[in-house]
Amino acid sequence: MKVIGITGGVGCGKTTIINLIKEYLNQKKDVKFDILMTDEISRNLLQPEQKAYIQVVEFFGKSIVNEDKTIHRAKLAEIIFNNLNKRIVLNSIIHPLVKQEVINTINHLRIAEYDYVFIESALLYDDHYEVFCDETWYIYASEEQRIQRLKLSRNYTKEKIESIMKSQLTEQKFKDKCDVIIDNDKTYDDVRQQLVKLL
Repeated sequence: MKVIGITGGVGCGKTTIINLIKEYLNQKKDVKFDILMTDEISRNLLQPEQKAYIQVVEFFGKSIVNEDKTIHRAKLAEIIFNNLNKRIVLNSIIHPLVKQEVINTINHLRIAEYDYVFIESALLYDDHYEVFCDETWYIYASEEQRIQRLKLSRNYTKEKIESIMKSQLTEQKFKDKCDVIIDNDKTYDDVRQQLVKLL
């Protein structure tokens, strides 16, 4: 089984790449694969009564909880956006739990004789997922393109985008660390061709 880590800065188009991988591999009837998205796993772990949920509510208090017991993500985001220490605490609760979930799933899929497991994470290197990856792919897109995408898709301000970008690895560091660079500044067909060659 091959474990492939997929990473890149905010707005680089990791979701587009994931969708292209799904589309291509779903056509191959004899290929078994799974895609683990760390943001999605993190969201699941923050559901009521999950481990991360209990610890996060204990630390941040009931003010971040909605009437239906779910966490008010916007309130939590605002708290950690304005307070580095609280962001560190949140990350120290969630990241180890997400990583353990990823490791457990990889082990199950290995036993089930899957061909590929893709791990999509902006924090691939920050959280050292590369340790158990056979290969790491960096999704490249120019800063200009990323800003444009984030304004359109997430309605982020330029200030918020720049702040997020500053907190992530630089383009050069991603390029230096990753085994493969996928240029996502090109057309959809061109990007698809890059993936077809890789797979």
